[in-house]
Amino acid sequence: MLIYAIISINLALLFYTVGVWSEKKQGELKKWHVIIFWTGLVFDTLGTTFMEKIASGGFKFNFHGITGLLAIILMLLHAIWASFVLIKNNEKLTTNFHKLSIFVWCIWLIPFLSGAIFGITR
Repeated sequence: MLIYAIISINLALLFYTVGVWSEKKQGELKKWHVIIFWTGLVFDTLGTTFMEKIASGGFKFNFHGITGLLAIILMLLHAIWASFVLIKNNEKLTTNFHKLSIFVWCIWLIPFLSGAIFGITR
């Protein structure tokens, strides 16, 4: 199960990074970005679920657990907001959306990196 968790979390990193930074570079939100955000969320949720099953006792109320939960919630809100912005088709909303994307991506990196560091040190 560990290999599935590692693959899922790394696919989440790949999809989310590609989505966020390509959306920023292109300067507007497009349909394929939203699909990539949802895909990243799915892989992050899968990887987190696998990791939780591996960890004894499930969710841990520690730095990694709290930031991981926050990251998933932010990713979910980000994907929902991206879908809304795309449906509204408002130019101002779509061109300014990348600011939120980068913020959520930076927050998401915290549990990704802390999980990798804590995992390596075990």
